[in-house]
Amino acid sequence: MKVLDSVNLTVERGERIVICGPSGSGKSTLIRCINGLEEHQEGDISVNGHPLGKDAKSIALVRREAGMVFQHFNLYPHLTVLENCILSPMRVLGMSKSEAVTIAQGYLSKVKIAEHQHKFPSQLSGGQQQRVAIARALCMRPKVMLFDEPTSALDPELVREVLDAILTLAKEGMTMICVTHEMGFARSLADRVVFMDKGQIIEIGAPDAFFDRPANPRIRAFLSQVSEHEVAGISGAA
Repeated sequence: MKVLDSVNLTVERGERIVICGPSGSGKSTLIRCINGLEEHQEGDISVNGHPLGKDAKSIALVRREAGMVFQHFNLYPHLTVLENCILSPMRVLGMSKSEAVTIAQGYLSKVKIAEHQHKFPSQLSGGQQQRVAIARALCMRPKVMLFDEPTSALDPELVREVLDAILTLAKEGMTMICVTHEMGFARSLADRVVFMDKGQIIEIGAPDAFFDRPANPRIRAFLSQVSEHEVAGISGAA
């Protein structure tokens, strides 16, 4: 059984792509393949002109270009928020501590979590931890951000603060590929919506056409399971 089958997708600089579809359709596998967390057996993947091979050097190079935020926060529990953010820039990019701290504080401010920079992850809510995870990924100055269901592990009341942080980055021109089941968020974020089913890309289109005038019966069936409120979109993001 193929998890991904004949997938072709090109993302332009500054574009925001949302990938949606039923569970098990290959969405998370696709973005995990993009930065080498899953190995692809056929075809070619490149990020910012760098081809993804099977060797450690090419994987490391691609991962510098593609930051990733996971469903779970994966923060180091024994390090403070600030220490979590400066570790990789210092070790991987060779930044000085002072430079890494300046950059980290800037991104922590951007996602509105700077006041907690000296706390440990266990002292933060789930939404706060996920915003730290976003800031940590940004500290590597990636060319594209990959989000794998960034709110799925959060309590409902914490979802909005994370979505607002992502929308703020989107307004600043960050290239993004986001897997999400939050359809209102998808509509607000996406330049294009990618719908996947059974490992294949079924359709790629503009969000208004996708949500308001879906021609494909599989997409209509999928959207029929989503309430009108969930598809309406998000406005007034900070």
